Amino acid sequence: MQLKLTQNTPTNITLSITADAENLKKIKEKTVKQFNTTSLKIPGFRPGKAPLEVVEKNVNQQELQSAFIDAVLNFYYVQAMTKENIRVVSEPTVDLKKFVPFDTFEFTITVDVLGDVTLADYTKIKKTKKTPTITEKQVNEVIESLRARVSDKKAVERPAKDGDEAVIDFTGVDDKGKAVQGAEGKAYPLALGSKAFIPGFEENIIGVKIGEEKTFTIPFPKDYSVAALQSKKVTFTITLKELSELSLPKVDDEFAAKVGPFKSLADLKVDIKKQLGLEKQNEIDREFETELLRDIASKSKVAIPESVIDNQVLRAEEEEKQNIVYRGQTWQEHLDAEGVTEEEHRKKNRKDAEEQVKIGIIIGAIGDKEDIKVDPEELELRIQLLKGQYPDPAMQAELDKPEGRQDIASRLRSEKIIQKITEYTSK
Repeated sequence: MQLKLTQNTPTNITLSITADAENLKKIKEKTVKQFNTTSLKIPGFRPGKAPLEVVEKNVNQQELQSAFIDAVLNFYYVQAMTKENIRVVSEPTVDLKKFVPFDTFEFTITVDVLGDVTLADYTKIKKTKKTPTITEKQVNEVIESLRARVSDKKAVERPAKDGDEAVIDFTGVDDKGKAVQGAEGKAYPLALGSKAFIPGFEENIIGVKIGEEKTFTIPFPKDYSVAALQSKKVTFTITLKELSELSLPKVDDEFAAKVGPFKSLADLKVDIKKQLGLEKQNEIDREFETELLRDIASKSKVAIPESVIDNQVLRAEEEEKQNIVYRGQTWQEHLDAEGVTEEEHRKKNRKDAEEQVKIGIIIGAIGDKEDIKVDPEELELRIQLLKGQYPDPAMQAELDKPEGRQDIASRLRSEKIIQKITEYTSK
């Protein structure tokens, strides 16, 4: 094989390849053998038993040449990529320059590739991970939630007051009278005073009687989880369907035994503090890892093809669309709520997409540098753990598929790489 590599850009190359006669002969022989099947009828020979030179003369020459060309392209494509250690990130464009059946074969491959990766010295980055702090107030909030859960309920016929459980229907519209997705519910049970809804919502139910309807306008918080609703004023209409007075149990050892396998209130508080600590620690760990990877990415250089970033933007958009459909909203309604066009939406998300791609490449590069691998035993253990979490036969079948196993192995390797990086921060 004669091979010439031309670097068109830092992330795009063209390979010019001239096949050698010896391999062309082998590929031709293998291709002809594929045509020598029991379905091929050649006078004087049993099906599948004719000599190859006879088979070649009796098959459709156009089909034979087409199969031969595909086989040659596939063979040399793999050979060239392996020899040059090329990390391909797009479908190749093939241009057949010269073909003389079955003796001469020259072609070019143009493809986007991952460019040079210059890693920051991640072994020298020092960061201190926060320690979770759980306050008595947080523990008491959980206890109050447990009290409400095991409380006795008594239906009442009076105006709602703080501490009651109200069952309501509600809808929310914007300043143009258009329904706000996610701001509606039917027969929704709400503990007044629980602060489960946005500030001001529960307070407006106090004083309402069963069967009464009330309309009020309140703003969503500035830091609300849905960006499109942040600081947005929404007019709600609620109807009180049912009202119950809650008889909260006394917080003592008997209460602790009622809500779980606890001998005393002190045991319950210890367990609540432990669980809150684990949740907070997981949150801190995720934030720490994200900040660390972003720090490494900002100090590293990676040549990324635009096509890769484009694909990441589209993948993120598809996930967003699925979530929006789940919430009962159309894509256009979502864009209108954000006040952007589809093109502006993609442009806005492009920076995050580029960072995600860059971090993914950096994780892989560090894994290669540190020679981090996933042992077969580790992979099998993870798959068995997942099967224990997902007993559904269809899900278990997915876990056994080659692509499913590969995905799990990739995730497991990433976890090991991130763990290795975090170890350096405390050395």
